[in-house]
Order: sequence, then C-alpha cells, then structure tokens
Amino acid sequence: MPHPFALLRKLIAALAVLLLVAGCTTAAPPESVLSVPAQPQKYAAIVVDASTGKTLFEVNSTAQRYPASLTKMMTLYMLFEALDSGRVTKQTLIPVSDHAASQPPTKLRFRRGETIDVDSAIRAMVVKSANDVAVAVGEYLGGGSEDQFAAMMTAKARQLGMTSTSFRNACGLPDDGQVTSARDMAVLGLALEHRFPQHFHYFSESDFMFRGRLVRGHNDMLGRVRGVDGIKTGYIRASGYNIVTSYNADGRHLIVVVMGAVSARQRNDHVEALIQRSLGPVSADAQPRLMYAQQPQAASPLPGLPAPGSPASGLPGLPASDFPSPDLASPSSPLLPAQ
Repeated sequence: MPHPFALLRKLIAALAVLLLVAGCTTAAPPESVLSVPAQPQKYAAIVVDASTGKTLFEVNSTAQRYPASLTKMMTLYMLFEALDSGRVTKQTLIPVSDHAASQPPTKLRFRRGETIDVDSAIRAMVVKSANDVAVAVGEYLGGGSEDQFAAMMTAKARQLGMTSTSFRNACGLPDDGQVTSARDMAVLGLALEHRFPQHFHYFSESDFMFRGRLVRGHNDMLGRVRGVDGIKTGYIRASGYNIVTSYNADGRHLIVVVMGAVSARQRNDHVEALIQRSLGPVSADAQPRLMYAQQPQAASPLPGLPAPGSPASGLPGLPASDFPSPDLASPSSPLLPAQ
C-alpha cells in the first residue's frame, strides 16, 4: 500500500496543476464586457485622470453630440471669470428680460424686471439648471445680447482647446448648431476645477434656499458614490441624458463624461461602473466589449446627430430640461489641465 505521505504529495501536485491551468485560461474577465445604456449613434464617453491628463477610457469621445444643459458649465466659467476680474461681485443684481423669462423649463419662473444676485444665479444654474437664469446671465455678460455671449463662449472654448464645440445659446436649449464632444466636456470640466478651485464647491451642492423656499437639484451622483464632488447633468430629447462627473478620493482624481444615455438612472449606473473600472486593476489599454441598449426601429442616418425634423431632432421649441417633466427641478493625447 502506498505511504500516506506519498499520496498526500501526489494530491498536492495534482491540485497545483489544476490551479496553473485555471490561471492560464483564456476566459474573458467580467470587466471585458461593459453594458452601455445608450444607442450607438448617441453614446459618447471618456474617463480622464485629472492629475495627469491621461485618457483611461474613451468611446466616440471626439464625435459631435448635443451638450444640453452641460452648456451651463461654460456659462458658469464665464461668470466665474467675471467674478475674478471684479466685473461682478456675488451681490451684483442681474436683471431678467422678457427673453430670459420666456425660456422653457427647467426655470425659476421669473417675471420681466425681476433680478437675481450672482451668488443665487450660480446656485440656480448648478442645482436647478435654470434656463431663465442662464439666459439672464448670458445677456448681462454679453452686453444685452445672448447671441453675443454665445460667440464669446465659443471663443473661450477655442482658447481652452475645445476644438469640436460651438455654442448658440447660454442654457443648452435645442439648436442644431450647438454641438460639442465628450472630450471637449472633459476639457471644460478640468478647466473649471483647475482655474476656479475657489468656486468649485458650488458644483457639489444638491439644494439651495431661494426666496424662502428650498430648491432641490437632481444630480443623483452626489452622495451616491463616495468621492464624487460634482459637476453637471444635462438632458434634451436630441441628446439623451448627459453628465460630467468629478471623482476625487484616496489620491485619485477622475473626470468622467457620459453622453446619450436612455435614462438618468442608467446613466448614473454607467458612470459608477466607469469609475470602478478606472480605479481597479484593469488595464486602461484593454478596451471592453460594449453591449449597447437596443436600438429603436428608426435609427438616425447620421452618426452622432439625429436627422433634422425627426422626433429626436434638436429643433428650437422642443422642451429642454435635465428631466423630461418640465416642472422638475484626441483620445490618444493627454488632456492636460486647461489654464
């Protein structure tokens, strides 16, 4: 009969061989498949290491997309510049014109002749994504003309290195000429953090008091994922659900942009998955296989942008909001911090 220790050695050797074979398997790890809650012609995403400017993940990051209320990030950039230059203070009163007051929701529902102070205007754009306030700010900084302000926004975008972006209004309401890319929105997010650290706290606020009532926001990433400290959501029918998110914890700092999601909840789930993927051991060079949401019967014939006149088209007059309900509140080149 074989010695018990000899049998034990054989069992250990066999187990070692099995473990070696298992370790060499070619089965795809779970991280190699990524569920995308968007249709291919609308989806765009990028994850950037904000400390180095290195792109950790990207899909369609330079393709043209509609920014929706992400537009207000640039309106806020321009307002922060005016604050730092002394052109305005946080107590400066901004008048609301007929044009500003007439904007579709989301809005604070001002009447012509009313005013809002700069500090409240910032919070209204960040938390409520108020279209009437964004247009009032644009008119004020644009010398009375929102068109002039949009030209100033586009010029600033070029200065920051946003090569695919053109602005036509201050709030993100539908306009066929108002386009951007996920990469450009990452550049803008980086610029806001690096240029205005003293103002960036606004983007982490989820509510604010205005005229004696509490105004709640709808960026559900705040408080959901530890380390998320902003910054902005956006939605119009033509764009789908967009978001730019800043993650800053445990020595890691990321900017995550997702555009074109089919719902806010699924967009947020996707952002969380991208954050976890970027913080984990998965190689940034190993692109996962993407599983897109089911496409509708009539897909857009133009990559990236819905056909003009289609139900999803960004034609003027379609409601724009961070939620559908009108009454609810180069991928291979480092994205160096914009100055």
